[in-house]
This record gives sequence, structure tokens and C-alpha cells, in this order.
Amino acid sequence: MDFPSRKNTGELEIAAKFYNAMPTGVAISKNGRLFINFPKWGDDVTYSVVELVDEKEIPYPNEEMNRYDSTNPINTFLSVQALFIDHLDRLWVLDTGAPFFNVPNKEAAKLVSIDLKTNKILNTYSFSEKVLLDTTYLNDMRFDWNRGDKGTAFITDSSVSGPGAIILLDLESGQSRRVLDGVKSTAVDETILPKVEGKPLRNLDSDGNISSFHVAVDGIELSPDKKTLYFCSLVGRYLYSIETDLLFSNFTDEYLESKVEALVEKGSSDGLIMSVNGTLYAGDYEHNSIVAINEDGQLETVLQNDLVLWPDSMTIGQDGYLYVTANQVHRQPGFNGGIDKREKPYLLLKINIGETPSY
Repeated sequence: MDFPSRKNTGELEIAAKFYNAMPTGVAISKNGRLFINFPKWGDDVTYSVVELVDEKEIPYPNEEMNRYDSTNPINTFLSVQALFIDHLDRLWVLDTGAPFFNVPNKEAAKLVSIDLKTNKILNTYSFSEKVLLDTTYLNDMRFDWNRGDKGTAFITDSSVSGPGAIILLDLESGQSRRVLDGVKSTAVDETILPKVEGKPLRNLDSDGNISSFHVAVDGIELSPDKKTLYFCSLVGRYLYSIETDLLFSNFTDEYLESKVEALVEKGSSDGLIMSVNGTLYAGDYEHNSIVAINEDGQLETVLQNDLVLWPDSMTIGQDGYLYVTANQVHRQPGFNGGIDKREKPYLLLKINIGETPSY
């Protein structure tokens, strides 16, 4: 497959600026409504999920949902990591229940769907203790709407201290399970040391103690026909894939790992996003860039720009633009001896790719 022709390739626009907490997730509806979330990683988070309206951050779906209530954790947001809008214009919100990457609050960790037409909660899904481990960090999600009566969610566990895994959640029964649990492809690549802005990416506290930066499988995406699952670890440079059907068998994780393919060395990435044409987009946080990978595994740099300071989550709009949050993760105090080197504002960037989303 050849790459589709692109319009204004490499030209970057600033879609929004954020002067308070650092954003991670972004999602855009069919009619252009933009949503952003803010996890609790140390910043003072006023609202976990907002809609951007005339450059203002409006709590979504309402202010009450964004005021965490420890007596009502299932119905209020604690620490939201990711957003996704589906083909029916429903917003999906992934709440880690784990501020500061701590042990997740089992009652607060959840997946929530919201009807954008009515702004009402449709469903809320929790996870069993066999699935949500003490080391679990729910990170990102994608969906296959034809698998099961109401579809299936694919969620990454990007643990910083335990096994990485893909979590499969049946949206009809609410039952979930872990696959590719603790195998090499969902783990940190111990053989690399990422560098960002020319500096090694390692934990460095205020006392000068250095340790490795460990985040397991993070980015996740499905091919447009849902036959292939793509994923990558945050500390790792390869894009991996597996036939989706294999994950719904009785095969062991070890056998599944033998069927995982290392497709391409794409650089170190956070989020992934797929266009309806089958082009997969990934950030490359080591090189301040966005890359595109076609169905044959050929890689192309779409954009490289100093403003792309840690490309995090991405979404594609019906307007043909790819949107990406740039949140300066690597400049946080935990990587810089307790010194906060982030420079506000954080940015939501967009680039015209001339393609539409795959839901």
C-alpha cells in the first residue's frame, strides 16, 4: 500500500493551550467537539475531563462528576488517563483510579461511556481483582464493535512496577480478563535507554537517586477491519501486532507471545491512532515527531517540530486533522532531580493529514 497523498504535510497548528494541569487524552466528535482529560500526577487538577468551548475548559459531563467523592467512587472521576469517541458519538472515559501511579482504588477504576447527544452516562464498567492488580495502571483503549453483542474493549495495563498486559472487556457482560500478561512484547524493553531533548530518560529524585524509567505496554490500536491488534510499550521502540482472533481462544500467554510480530522499529511512542485508510500514526517522543506506518510496515516521518514536546495521545477528526497533546512528560520533577522544568502552556497540536478516523 502506498501512503495516501497528504495536504500541508509537516505544517503544524496550535489548537489549544493549557496553563494549569498537564493533559494526556484527547478526543474529537464527528461534529468537532473537543474533549481533554487531566490525570492526577502531581498537578492541581480542577476537572478530570473537560470540553473545550470557546477556549474555555468546561467540566464534562458536569461538575459533580468531576468532583471526586470517596463515598461514591464509581460515579465520580478520580484520575482519568484516556478518552475515545466511537462511531455512535459516545465518549469513553478511562479512569485509572490510581493517582500518582499508586495502587489503584478498585472502586474508582472504571470505564465510562457518555452519550454526547444527551450528555448522560450510559454505562460504567469495573474490573475484578484478578484483572485489576495492585500494580495495574489502565492507560489506553480501543474497541471492536462486532465482537460480542455490544462490542469488546481492548485496554492496556502499562504498569510501572508489575506485568504489562492487554485487558479484554466484554461490553455486554462486563466480564474482563488479561491476555499477553507479563510477556516480552507487553513489557518494558530493558535493552534501551530513551533520550529526550538529548538527555537520558531516567527517574532522578531530589536526593540524586537514579533508577530506570519503567512503563509497560501503552499505545494500542486496531486495524480498520479489526483483524489485527497493534500495541507498543512506552519504554520500547518496536510496534507489535497479533491477529485479534487469537486473543479470544484458550491459548496460553506464552503461545500468544509466539504469535506476536515485531513489525517495525518506529521509535519510542506513547499513544497510537489509526486512520480509516489503514495508516497508523505514532508519536516519537525521542525526536519530537509524528510518524506514519502503512499496512506494509513502511515508515514515514509526517512531522518533526520542537513544539512536539512529548507527543502523548492522538485523535483524528472528520476535518482531516490529526490532533495530539504535547505535555512535556520528560520535564516533570521526577526526571529532573525534583526540579519542575515544564514550561506552560502545554499544547494541543494539529496537523492536516487529509484522512478520517477509524472507529
